Amino acid sequence: MGTIIKSVDAFQVTWTENEPPGRRTAIVRVTTEDGLVGYGEASPMMGGEHSLGIVRDFAGSLTGLDALDQAVIHDRLLHKYVKLGPEGAVTGALAALDIALWDVKGKYFDLPIYKLLGGAWRTELPFYSSVGRNAGRTVDETVQAVEERLKSERPAAVKIRWDGDRTRQDYDIPGDIAKAKAVRKLVGDDFPLAFDANNQYSVGGAIRVGRALEELGYIWFEEPVQHYNVRAMGEVAQRLDITVSAAEQSYTTQAVVDMINAGVRMVQPDIIKMGGITGLMQCAAICFAHGVELVPHQTQPTIAHAANLHLLATLMHNTKPAEFSDPSTRMHVAFANPPIPENGKFKVPSGPGLGLIVHDAELEKRRS
Repeated sequence: MGTIIKSVDAFQVTWTENEPPGRRTAIVRVTTEDGLVGYGEASPMMGGEHSLGIVRDFAGSLTGLDALDQAVIHDRLLHKYVKLGPEGAVTGALAALDIALWDVKGKYFDLPIYKLLGGAWRTELPFYSSVGRNAGRTVDETVQAVEERLKSERPAAVKIRWDGDRTRQDYDIPGDIAKAKAVRKLVGDDFPLAFDANNQYSVGGAIRVGRALEELGYIWFEEPVQHYNVRAMGEVAQRLDITVSAAEQSYTTQAVVDMINAGVRMVQPDIIKMGGITGLMQCAAICFAHGVELVPHQTQPTIAHAANLHLLATLMHNTKPAEFSDPSTRMHVAFANPPIPENGKFKVPSGPGLGLIVHDAELEKRRS
């Protein structure tokens, strides 16, 4: 019993004319001898090309293996390439492969992935609108950007994201606080808001901003300091009352544990950065054991988003909405049923595997 891997293909997809390599999508496609096809996606950093190079290196070694053995394949490859990091390119490569293998597994058993993970607590998930690039906006422009997303998406919450220059700390704290105040005024006292600093503060600056966010009733403060300074992130988390979140740039379960041990009580690993569904399910168990909130980071609109929805559906303690980043329809041409929000919620795909219907010819047309 099983389904044998025939081929593993790794490639970039260019969605628009003259699209730079860093904006392309890194796709992994697994085909089995009995005709099942699974799709995965790697971390989008630099277009995922660094991860695709690793997939191409190990692709031939997977021929003849059972695609249902995704956990064994995952650990063997992690330890084969462990000296490359293992954080970053390696776990991004494994994430793409893992999601593709889960897609195959679901199609083999004719079940959606969430059923194979133990079942769904909910099949409709509220989301928060993640509104980016506010470092370069004025107060009025920030308010306008949030207002547009509120009207078009009807989210359960909003996160304002800075996307600023990480080499400049504490650059405009009064301006940042002014934007946070203006957005609070726009949405009213009770609407849930979050603030993503994208690592732009010192410890002292983060505490100053965090105190202001507490007064404004924001519900979480994301990555206030550099993610690699785990001790500093923990210090900020322990000194503030607002929930401090981190770990979207953590790529292994051990790194997530380090963040938890430092004092962070809401972690945000990304399904296409830290080993796919297999890796994120391990994180779910760790968070449950530590009493820590798991609120996965997720910015991609199709394959990764669908995989994330399947996993979120299985979480008993799902305390925050799913992330819906700056919306883009550029990838929808290759999918008959891309995840699209309806009435402020995403429906978890109910078809076998990821539940996505992929137009393979469109991927091939845009292959680069």
